[in-house]
Amino acid sequence: MQNETLTINSGKLQMTHTGTVIGENMEGNYKQAEQERALKLHKIVKEKPGNTTLPSSREELARLAALESGNYKYSVEDYFKTPEAFSFKLSPDGKYIGYMKRRASGERDLYLKEVASEKETLLKKQEEDLIRGFAWASKDRIVYMQDKGGDENYHVYGVDISGENNLDLTPFEGVRTNIIASLKEDKDHVIVQMNKDNLQQEEPYRLNVNSGKITKLYTVNEGDDPVAGYDFDREGNLRAITRIVDGVNTELLYKIDGEFKQIKYTDFSDSFSIASLSVTSENPDHAYVVSNLDGDKTEIQIYDLKLNKKIETIFSSETFDVSGLTLSRKRDYEIDYFSYTGEKTVVVPVSETYKKIYGRLKEEFGDKQFYTAGRTDDESKYMIAVTSDKIVGEYYLYDVEKDEVRLLYKLLPQLKAEEMASMNPITFKSRDGKTIYGYITLPQDYKAGQQLPLIVNPHGGPQGIRDSWGFNPEAQLFASRGYATLHVNFRISGGYGKEFLKAGFGEIGRKAMDDVEDGIDFVIDQGWVDKDKVAIYGGSHGGYAVLRGMTKTPEKYACGVDYVGVSNLNTFMQTIPPYWEKYREIMYKIWYNPDNAEEQAIMNEISPALHVDKIKRPLFVVQGANDPRVNIDEADQIVESLRARGVEVPYMVKYDEGHGFGKEENRLDLYKAMMGFFAEHLKDKGASPLKG
Repeated sequence: MQNETLTINSGKLQMTHTGTVIGENMEGNYKQAEQERALKLHKIVKEKPGNTTLPSSREELARLAALESGNYKYSVEDYFKTPEAFSFKLSPDGKYIGYMKRRASGERDLYLKEVASEKETLLKKQEEDLIRGFAWASKDRIVYMQDKGGDENYHVYGVDISGENNLDLTPFEGVRTNIIASLKEDKDHVIVQMNKDNLQQEEPYRLNVNSGKITKLYTVNEGDDPVAGYDFDREGNLRAITRIVDGVNTELLYKIDGEFKQIKYTDFSDSFSIASLSVTSENPDHAYVVSNLDGDKTEIQIYDLKLNKKIETIFSSETFDVSGLTLSRKRDYEIDYFSYTGEKTVVVPVSETYKKIYGRLKEEFGDKQFYTAGRTDDESKYMIAVTSDKIVGEYYLYDVEKDEVRLLYKLLPQLKAEEMASMNPITFKSRDGKTIYGYITLPQDYKAGQQLPLIVNPHGGPQGIRDSWGFNPEAQLFASRGYATLHVNFRISGGYGKEFLKAGFGEIGRKAMDDVEDGIDFVIDQGWVDKDKVAIYGGSHGGYAVLRGMTKTPEKYACGVDYVGVSNLNTFMQTIPPYWEKYREIMYKIWYNPDNAEEQAIMNEISPALHVDKIKRPLFVVQGANDPRVNIDEADQIVESLRARGVEVPYMVKYDEGHGFGKEENRLDLYKAMMGFFAEHLKDKGASPLKG
């Protein structure tokens, strides 16, 4: 600092900032690598979000955790500590594997391992904020994502495999960046979308992964309908745009003779999307699309976008939506296999090449669930992930030419598969006759006739999301403590066709909640569950379902855990992040419209924060302070209202987290406190109504 001029230099980041302080502002220039930008900063004093007098103290939460006192083979850490290594990605040339590696203190750093020598190199150390994800931009450079404290305003960073040239490629404050297309034909660029010029609208840019130079590829002008999606071909040319029209409908515009022309206008609940513009055809207008316009379930079609005509349906299922399509870039984008999620994941090999590969892997892994997690550009090496309901994950490298399968890593190897619980698919009928799918997890040593405490776990979303078969660490932890876990894919869940999806519109907290209750009754009727020891736990919409369940049918639940859940639909609608604004009318259709008097009355009726007097059983509330989707006020309202009635509610807030806890220490705190809470209210002594 010299007089009123502040200069900041960083050799590591290759940046310089020089600014002049003028009152509460600082104006100057930010230079990084080849780019220079004017930068104006404004002084703010950052305060902790929410009512800071409400959260329970560390000591109070430790006392809660201590209520879980059993002698168990596996600890909470065994299930929820960060794996020693995870998120493996094979380099395009197969020489390296990138992955995240856990430090002894719980942080996770970005590493490289040379495949031939197995030499390991630290590439990027985690500092205050988590590395949220990474990808190979080329064989020589990696891009990775970070936000600030869980605020979901992601920046894209780039670093050479040597560790040099580590740059913030999108150094824009308060801007959310996502990578939407990797360009195999252009190793220096990726396509990103950012809401840099309009916080309510993402627009696409070609981003140079070496320098950070950006080129805007499309502008949504003021007054234009908002754009929900962009489709690029493999050369990075923008070929199609999906816009929201009239608030609730969508149109697909396809570029024909240099001009974007509408080829589809659909209800937002219908599906017509481009899976790939690469088809083994000389016609550049042929694409693989995923569509349910011809029936209830989504299917994969070959479609002529210029003629706006279906060529043929190439894959479908009578029972489930299908959308998985994997192509071979090496073999002129031949279809290798289809995949979809039914009761379990289903892979259907197509090409002769992949049939041989799949058959070989089937011999190796048997009935375990396995899938391709990556492959080299020349498709000579495949990274294979193996999992099941009892296996967290195992990674293997398959060398096609050598016909050799080599184990790379087992996630959480301390968890022995033979000691894990089975996750079993179930179906039942809702009270109005719909077939509902779900899963029940019973402890590994369960014996017929036992009636267990149950934790029902409604999923988040809720629209288009579903629970699936596989290793679920929460269900395994619960099972190890003697609890059954129920997952219900209630109406509005994805994967079961548009009729099932739309049956939940305007029914969140009502018929969708009925389905959860019907699932509970079903597992009680099977004799698996003690009806007096049912807990409800969930995150996001699942957290809302906890609060709604405990106000809708309070006698049904012994206790509940609300994790980043909506409590008041009125305030929730008022605090959505700006990049959701274009979906507001669609949200009104899926949830409820406060501008409609009848629906406003429903919102008031099903907003738990307005009915806390109905909560009769113990409640534990958990929230990330920086949550951009479900504002901390949603949790504060419930806690404050209950405490005003004299009810003590354990309340965990993490001030370095957002919509869910990403940091290991916070995740462990959550599950330890949760298990103490369940031990207090689900164990044999039973649960008593709260006083107050």
